[in-house]
Amino acid sequence: MKRYYFLFVCMFLSMNVFCQNNERKITLDEQLADTSSIIKNKISQWQDLKFGFLIHWGIYSQWGVVESWSICNESWIDRKNQPYEPYKQKYFALNKTFNPKNFKPQLWAKIAKDAGMKYVIFTTKHHDGFCMFNTKQTTYSCCDSSCPNSKNTNSDITKQVVDAFRNDGFWTGLYFSKPDWHNENYWSLLWATPDRNVNYDIDKHKDMWQKYCDYTFNQIKELTHNYGKIDILWLDGGWIRPQWSIKTDEIKSWLGAYKRVQDVNMPKIASMARENNKDLIIVDRSVGGKYENYQTPEQQVPDTLLSYPWETCMTMGDSWSYVPNDNYKSVNNLIHILVDVVCKGGNFLLNVGPDANGNLPQEAINRMEAIGKWLKVNGEAIYNTRPIYPYKDNGVCFTKNNNGKEYAIILIDTTNKLKNDYVFSFSDKLKSGNKKVLGQKDKAQLIKQGDKYSLKFSDAFVRNNQNKDAIVVAL
Repeated sequence: MKRYYFLFVCMFLSMNVFCQNNERKITLDEQLADTSSIIKNKISQWQDLKFGFLIHWGIYSQWGVVESWSICNESWIDRKNQPYEPYKQKYFALNKTFNPKNFKPQLWAKIAKDAGMKYVIFTTKHHDGFCMFNTKQTTYSCCDSSCPNSKNTNSDITKQVVDAFRNDGFWTGLYFSKPDWHNENYWSLLWATPDRNVNYDIDKHKDMWQKYCDYTFNQIKELTHNYGKIDILWLDGGWIRPQWSIKTDEIKSWLGAYKRVQDVNMPKIASMARENNKDLIIVDRSVGGKYENYQTPEQQVPDTLLSYPWETCMTMGDSWSYVPNDNYKSVNNLIHILVDVVCKGGNFLLNVGPDANGNLPQEAINRMEAIGKWLKVNGEAIYNTRPIYPYKDNGVCFTKNNNGKEYAIILIDTTNKLKNDYVFSFSDKLKSGNKKVLGQKDKAQLIKQGDKYSLKFSDAFVRNNQNKDAIVVAL
């Protein structure tokens, strides 16, 4: 009993100190997952979509450099030996030349739809603070007269994107960076900017921090109130977070030298954001708790099934933003990643960065077309499915659709050779016999072998198989 009393006192004291520093009450409710039926139902619908399109686009596309990060003064960042301050000022001035002449969001939507993608996440603002939407909180936007894009018809880029994708049946999601390095109440001009974090003592300058919180609140209000039905609010910049969520050494390292807690009051933001979008999915990335409705492992696929909703976000190339001659993943690799994610219960959010004129790179378009062709044949084993044990065995992945139909997805390796026989374990009892191969006239044969099963393909089937990436067998 004394032990529990001691833990309670420690918890109370730590939370009390935090409340004094941040002037808001922290509740246990925000530290736990959202269990409301309306959000759980929306998450279940989102899990049926499986394949999404992430678009990183901003003023940085003019230089073909990494999005925002080159103006952050951390040791791992390479500016090709250019002095920091002049570089930063030149970067911030890119708004004065941003004028994408080939921006055609309807074409983006068509390419994504043909690729089999079902939802989109668009970068309304990255860490550099340049707004790709019509905001009244700053002049640093694509709609302000300081930006040549403002003279274009329909200059509100975010509106054009969400309208085009929504008209093509997509769910729409908005990426928004919580940190804003252009805002003087985040990176104040009075002090140096040693790292990604706020560069002043919040406790000593509470008025500045409150102005920044208000700025963030007002911009998210614009996005969730002025752009119609929004399905997902995807918040990046995980070093802005409440104190209760700072739990790992990795997260502590994000906070830099001064370890300042940067709390923007997510309960208040979430309540406002859902005023017009009652079932809005909120993804406060890496923070956990009530306002991270699903998790987002970045550039990786978990080793196994996870106990919570999740989405792998990954670049098609090496970079999130447009970089000339990027190193794009092969179609074979991308299809295998999609299958690997889906068989473990996740969604796959694949990123492509348009160039300065608004063109999607042709190398990316080619790959999206190929993925789409594969999904047209095999999509019933991907969409509206859930994982089934053992999820993956001996190069065979398993899914089960909402009607109980089970599938084996055989990943064909980079040698592009299908084998005659695949032996695997499976949790359910299967009926032996001939099995349909999606998109093929010939069938596979399923045979029980002890406590395992074998899928066999004839020599003629193997010889004539045109699917070089993965084939699907309805079990």
